[in-house]
Amino acid sequence: MFWPRPPPPVPDGGRPTAGTYARAAEVVVVGGGPAGYMAAIRAGQLGKKVVLVERSDLGGECLNRGCIPSKALIHAARLYSSLRGEGPEIGVRAPSVTFDLAATMAWKSAVVAKERAGVVTLLKAAGVAVLPGEARFTGPRSLDVRSADGGHERIDFAAAVIATGAVPTVIPGFETDGRQVLNAWEVLSMPDLPRSMLVLGGGVSGCELGEFLARAGVEVTIVELLPQLLPGLDADLSREITSALGRLGVKVHVGTRATSLVREAEGLTLATTGPEGPAEYRAERLFVTVGKRPASRELGLEDAGVAVDPKTGFVGVDDRMRTNVPTIYAAGDVARPPMLAHKSYREGVVAAEAIAGLPTRFQFQAMPSVVFTDPELATVGLTKADAESRGLHPREARFPYAALGRAHASHATDGWVKVVGDDASGLLLGVHAAGESVGEYIAEAAHAIEMGSTVRDLALTIHPHPTFSEALQEAALLWLGEPMHVARRRVDAGGR
Repeated sequence: MFWPRPPPPVPDGGRPTAGTYARAAEVVVVGGGPAGYMAAIRAGQLGKKVVLVERSDLGGECLNRGCIPSKALIHAARLYSSLRGEGPEIGVRAPSVTFDLAATMAWKSAVVAKERAGVVTLLKAAGVAVLPGEARFTGPRSLDVRSADGGHERIDFAAAVIATGAVPTVIPGFETDGRQVLNAWEVLSMPDLPRSMLVLGGGVSGCELGEFLARAGVEVTIVELLPQLLPGLDADLSREITSALGRLGVKVHVGTRATSLVREAEGLTLATTGPEGPAEYRAERLFVTVGKRPASRELGLEDAGVAVDPKTGFVGVDDRMRTNVPTIYAAGDVARPPMLAHKSYREGVVAAEAIAGLPTRFQFQAMPSVVFTDPELATVGLTKADAESRGLHPREARFPYAALGRAHASHATDGWVKVVGDDASGLLLGVHAAGESVGEYIAEAAHAIEMGSTVRDLALTIHPHPTFSEALQEAALLWLGEPMHVARRRVDAGGR
């Protein structure tokens, strides 16, 4: 339930004024994003008296300024682009189709509002009290909440969960201003589309929103410091998205460092140095997306005695999400990488269950990840290079969507699934895929790795036809040297 704040004290003959109040809670959760609201819901389900403190909107960055609104805009731009591009090829003609940004933004906002209302309903059902305000710890068993009206409320707790998420990294000289220089939150709420946009950072956000802008008709240039887009992902996936963006007209410069930015009334000039030496790029606006840092500052963690990594800002936790202070837990982006909502969901649940005394752990063999570009990219487990660095004997096989019936029927033959297996044991080590719907079946690969499956286990699992998930089975068969829907090549005596 939502507990109302007590009425403020009223001086004799005067108006109500903000005051200081106190309450007690078994569990207080600081932050209402994926980790926080999941921790609050689970603790409520386990019978705990829970207070959730949120200074902004319930749902956190993912629901309000990240995962959900970005996918809504990506869907709209992809539909627009598809009608203009592939539509005529398959007999769908819409010559007068236009992209109405205002209408799209309104629809996106409606989607977010509906999802946020769902979170409110779930918290109510779990008996969680939601307290708007900004929290600061005052000790290992207490915190202060400052509300928008200036009032303060002290909460004494038996256990607390820090779930404050992360905020965009700020680079000196490239600070956002909400007008010419934007962060991801501001791109997702732009009132109008510029003619041109520079994107500083070729990670997930840069690629996803860069593609959205390009499909909506914006001239896009991406500048990435590291040698490939989507640093850390399988190199084949990076090459796939680089090619796809190129086909959309996006200019990509990797291994390129931004050195300075000049802001003028008519646009921006970004100075860089890269493989071919110094260069300058001009555009109307700049989207800065160079990563995030944990939102662990200004929480008073030093007053609670909670240890924070001085370099990264992450709050240290164990596999039960406990910090070094026995009464305080942490979950989600503030606790440790990777900064993924689905990882945060699980960590929030583990924190709540640990507080309730259940035998729970945050443990995983493989963490799936999806990039919602076109083609969609999905990855889980080890790459071949990762496996080699661990002393394993990896081998990989790649099955093309061009040999998949569903891909032809869906006009989506650009894609593939790659299986990485250990040659010595036959164990499935990793799966990396590009193409339509790969994010919808990557969890099957994650489950297989978690269960210690061999590549043959995956090959023997019957997949429904016609689906894109058949590519997973076919890649496993190809790895085994037993392909069924691509021509069989030389097979050695071991059947590979």
